[in-house]
Order: sequence, then C-alpha cells, then structure tokens
Amino acid sequence: MLAALAATLVWVPASDASTLVDRHAAGVSLKVNARGIALLTYRAKGVARHVLAWGAVNASRTHLRLDYSGGWKSRVADWRRFTNVCGPYTGPPIPFVTLACTAPDGSHWAVQQWVRIKPNFGGVRGAHELRIAHWTGAPAVLEIYGDWSKYRDATGQHYHHLFGRYTYRGRPVHGRRSTPTGVPLDRFGRNVYVDSLDSDYGPGWRRVNAFLARSPRGQFCFEFGPKVGFGPSAENNTGRSSRNQYRAMVIGPGVSPDVLVGFAGPGDRYDAAWDRQMNALQRELVGHPSRGCGDPGGRDG
Repeated sequence: MLAALAATLVWVPASDASTLVDRHAAGVSLKVNARGIALLTYRAKGVARHVLAWGAVNASRTHLRLDYSGGWKSRVADWRRFTNVCGPYTGPPIPFVTLACTAPDGSHWAVQQWVRIKPNFGGVRGAHELRIAHWTGAPAVLEIYGDWSKYRDATGQHYHHLFGRYTYRGRPVHGRRSTPTGVPLDRFGRNVYVDSLDSDYGPGWRRVNAFLARSPRGQFCFEFGPKVGFGPSAENNTGRSSRNQYRAMVIGPGVSPDVLVGFAGPGDRYDAAWDRQMNALQRELVGHPSRGCGDPGGRDG
C-alpha cells in the first residue's frame, strides 16, 4: 500500500511555490540562460507572454521572482536577446511535466501543468495551472498507506481510510498557520489533494477532498466516509473508489517540483489483524491522535 515515492504586464517581486505562473497557458516554451534565469514563453487569454523567473532553488526560499514584462521592468534579462544553455533533462521522473531541462550547474528546471483546485466531494473541473520548479536532487516524498476506518456504513462495511506524511530530504513539510478549515496561511503550508477513480461521486477521476500536512511530522489522515454539514453530495456519498484506486497530489516544498502518488485502497474484505498492523504503523508515523491528522471529521481511523 505504500506509495512513496496577469493581464497587465508588471513585475511581481515574489510568488508562491513550486511557483504558480499563470492559468490556462498554451504553446509553452522554456529557456534558461547562463546566469540561472529562466524564460517562459506562452499564450494565455489570447495574449503572448514572456515571463522571467529567477532567485531560488530547492526549499532554500519559498518562491521564485517573476517578471511578467519580459525584462524591461526588472532588467535582469531581455526575452528578445535570451540565450538558452539548458540541456536535455537528466533528473528524476516527475509528474505533470510539460517541459524540463538540466542546466550546466546540474540543477533542473521544469514546467508542470495540472488542475490543482477542484470542488470537494466530486469535482472534476478547475483552472489548469502553469507552475515552474527549480531544484537539485530528489523531489519531496509523499508517503501514503491505505487501510480501513473503525467506522462503518449502514451495511456494516468499514470505510476506506488513508494516512501518511510529507517530507523533503528527511524533514517534515508543514506550515505554521492555517484556517480552521485547513487553508494554509503561510508559504510553508501544503494541502494534499486526493482524487478517487469511479466512485459514488461519479465516473472517472473526481476530487474527494484536500487536507493539510500537519505539524510536527508532516502527517495527515483521512476517512472516505460521509461528511455531515457539507451538502447532499458529501453527506450521501463517501468518495470510495469502486476500482480501489486513488491518487494524491501536493505542491512541492520551496520551489521543488509538485508531487503525484497513486495508491490502492485496502479492498472490500476487512482484515482485522492486518488493520491492527496498519494502525500501529499510523501511530508510528503520525503520532498521538490528539495531534490531528488532517481529517475534517476528526476520525483518525
């Protein structure tokens, strides 16, 4: 079960990490010059854009600087006279890749595009985000296990449940402040976005929920059960995959690449002995239930 693995042209001095550049972009190209400045060229809303990105690598900083003017505002480079030195990509496999390359200093650059925000409890549509990452070494690790909840449905079937942790280079990834509903209030916080395949929300991949990787271990857990108070879809369905297939996605720490993990649920036949083993692993990974795992229902499995 382990699956480890701006319409106006202005200079924006800082942006969130990996770094969100734009939405619904097409015809994307990526270049990097000898000074470590990247140039993204693309079209969005029918307008050609030339965006410079620089100033961060890995998780040493939480953002890349962006210049949407193509250089006349920041003067760090000029998109019209930009020499690319970035070669073929030699880094680890990463998801959502549109373009990637490896610079002469050994660092990697990648453009990732994916739909991060969808409505919870069955959403399938959202803005297609264009994000850029700059890193060395391995990406972050989203570690997920599937087991059963101690709670059951009306037929006596245990709800599916997941737990895990988010780490980077052996250190937990989590924020310091968030809203009561789990929205990060700083640039360190990360939500884990979970979809299920062919669930009671409908066919195909659909969003089940999103929840925080929490302090102090980057831990999280979630039950695929009814969520009272969130409307009919949430109260009458669970998001349980009829194919026992799930996926989880999360933004990379700092400006490292975003992460995708596919994982299987525990299946339909409850195994008490195996579930006890998984509960022991959950306590080892995420600690005492009083710390909270990220399940808005408070059911820690």
